[in-house]
Amino acid sequence: MAILAAVHHLTHYKYDRPVVLGPQVIRLQPAPHSRTKVLSHSLKVEPKNHFVNLQQDPYGNFLARFVFPEPVTELKIEVDLVADMTVYNPFDFFVEESAETFPFDYPEEIREDLAIYRTPEPAGPLLSKFLDSIDRSPTNTVNFLVDLNARLQREIAYIVRMETGVFSPEETLAAAKGSCRDSSWLLVQILRNLGIAARFVSGYLIQLKPDLVSLDGPPGTAVDFTDLHAWCEVYIPGAGWIGFDPTSGLLTGESHVPLAATPHYRNAAPISGVASFANVDFGFDMRVDRIAEHPRITKPFSDESWEALDALGNKVDAVLRDEDVRLTMGGEPTFVSIDDFESAEW
Repeated sequence: MAILAAVHHLTHYKYDRPVVLGPQVIRLQPAPHSRTKVLSHSLKVEPKNHFVNLQQDPYGNFLARFVFPEPVTELKIEVDLVADMTVYNPFDFFVEESAETFPFDYPEEIREDLAIYRTPEPAGPLLSKFLDSIDRSPTNTVNFLVDLNARLQREIAYIVRMETGVFSPEETLAAAKGSCRDSSWLLVQILRNLGIAARFVSGYLIQLKPDLVSLDGPPGTAVDFTDLHAWCEVYIPGAGWIGFDPTSGLLTGESHVPLAATPHYRNAAPISGVASFANVDFGFDMRVDRIAEHPRITKPFSDESWEALDALGNKVDAVLRDEDVRLTMGGEPTFVSIDDFESAEW
């Protein structure tokens, strides 16, 4: 029983003169390892005069490489997908006994395969100071990762940055704030310095207004919305790649739809390519619509069903009034026959 959410994503470049486009690499197809089930997906690119090659990159992500043989005055990219927003437990995994306690080492048979995800960039003074503050004494691995992710959420304030690029860990720590991609890249570097395999993930975040407002936790979004997002994934023996979102301080769930998971953020950009010089009018739009809602514990009936039930109830009330039927409520019968108290009517 779930909600089906339809996502529409539009990216539109309008140029003030004909431009020559280099190959455009588009990474807007949900990745193979997405735990959120994607029921349908379509990618539409204009101008229609182009060549396209559908590929998988060295890390298994889907990409589409577009080549435009003639100069263009616009580039329009539209994505439509339908996601099954069935809730799942992000902790629904097992950890190999050898990795249950941090620090741990990876099995020899996969150690070399994970080398690219365990090699950090040189740490600056602020990152080194942060690393020194981390307690390395033996502890439960999952708890350690959860606490580290939550710490970043507390110490790095979230901001919206429209400019391109990703802050270095030093820049993010110095500012104590950053976008989702900044804090995710910081978490990747912290984990690699701890010997833990980590990768950068770009994807869609689909957040739906909750049926009930939490009494003791975050209230959640007030409206349904979707946007591009970034987070981190950690390889845990036995569990595989597990998503951690330092923006929320939580594990990733059904709201996270990965598009690309790579060792470096530069290979996870949703759209990459070059164009000759021109002034650009940039258009961007994202929206999410609920196209199906099944009954569930927190919302057993649709709004239309509730209206029908209310209308029927009002009709019954009217009939009872017209027939002068009066209802009373009470406990057990108060009066019984003194002469025939064992008869069926009592």
